[in-house]
Amino acid sequence: MDWQTLLNRERLAKPHHSPEELGRSPFHKDHDRIIFSGAFRRLGRKTQVHPVNSNDHIHTRLTHSLEVSCVGRSLGMRVGETIRDALPEWCDPADLGMVVQSACLAHDIGNPPFGHSGEDAIRNWFQQAADRGWLDDMSDAERNDFLSFEGNAQGFRVLTQLEYHQFDGGTRLTHATLGTFLKYPWTARHADSLGYKKHKFGCYQSELHLLESIAHKLGLPQIEEERWARHPLVYLMEAADDICYALIDLEDGLEMDLLEYREVESLLLGLVGDDLPETYRLLGPSDSQRRKLAILRGKAIEHLTNAAALAFVEQQDALLAGTLPGDLVEHMHGAAQRCVLDAKNMARVKIFQDKRKTLHEIGAYTTLEILLNAFCGAALEQHGGRTPSFKNRRILDLLGSNAPDAQWPLHRSFMRIIDFIAGMTDGYATQMAREMTGRSSPT
Repeated sequence: MDWQTLLNRERLAKPHHSPEELGRSPFHKDHDRIIFSGAFRRLGRKTQVHPVNSNDHIHTRLTHSLEVSCVGRSLGMRVGETIRDALPEWCDPADLGMVVQSACLAHDIGNPPFGHSGEDAIRNWFQQAADRGWLDDMSDAERNDFLSFEGNAQGFRVLTQLEYHQFDGGTRLTHATLGTFLKYPWTARHADSLGYKKHKFGCYQSELHLLESIAHKLGLPQIEEERWARHPLVYLMEAADDICYALIDLEDGLEMDLLEYREVESLLLGLVGDDLPETYRLLGPSDSQRRKLAILRGKAIEHLTNAAALAFVEQQDALLAGTLPGDLVEHMHGAAQRCVLDAKNMARVKIFQDKRKTLHEIGAYTTLEILLNAFCGAALEQHGGRTPSFKNRRILDLLGSNAPDAQWPLHRSFMRIIDFIAGMTDGYATQMAREMTGRSSPT
């Protein structure tokens, strides 16, 4: 791979370049299109780790995405300064930073309500649907889209199909930004066979032709059928996400009284050592833990950003060859790598087992089961031109102009249902499920 091709500024479904605007590059436009999209705005009411109404200081998918984008921009610019001579003549480090920042903004845009529990609930429901024969009319590849449902693949569909120019390029982002967004440039047939976390893939069968086109435009090597090498800048987006959620999970854990300040402080001091900001040294007993942690966390992120950028530059040959194993955290040095891994382990042991989180997760299964039973059941009843019951006609009416046609293949119909449900916020999904079961919303 080479940077001239990897930074392709052409837009999806738009054969000609947009006219240049003073002070606004094509990558700035990508950033703005994501920010102003409805799918991005709804992240403000979607779970990151803890229920969104539990504490005003707790992160949502929206605040997490904004923070990841800031770290991603710094990583892109830092790397851009180092490899400036290898970049196209029109590209400067700020352009590289903007590509990574835009991809980071969108990295969770396809996540369903209730976070990763929502993903698992959807997969679980479709497994039961398959056992009932509801997916029998689909090919194996089409069934796998649902059995391995993944927010990353849904996000690719949001960006390339659903927002703005519906089913005509979607947000019409540049190929460079879409390539950087594609964390898993393969279909569900490879979801469980590559050594990545189970179910991970980035493209449904319905968008495979778009993935093929983007990979060709960017010069991503095809490794096997329906699988391509990752864009090198994906590793910076992934590192920004790892850095943020490793540290921010701990910050949320303190807000939820699941961690003690001294154990989080000790972990971060192990990273920054004596490189403490003067403002931190001047803090006294009357200063809040929240303020102390914010200052210390900022310095920790600086150290981790420097370590991730260094790892990228050191591994650039393998990145451009598409052969780098693992992620950038695995190639970071010493204290930086230990900090991220120890933070993730602390969150796994002390935060993810919280009873409030567990109850929220159980509720996600119930809510999504009600919605999927209703909408997919209605689509199945009308499939093949059959006349649905009055109730199911009314259920399909809720989808408006996005309701599936009775003559469509079942995969296409169910994808429209997933578009609707995955796009819901936590609160809207809960409210609709409650009303569908005949229970009015609480006053």
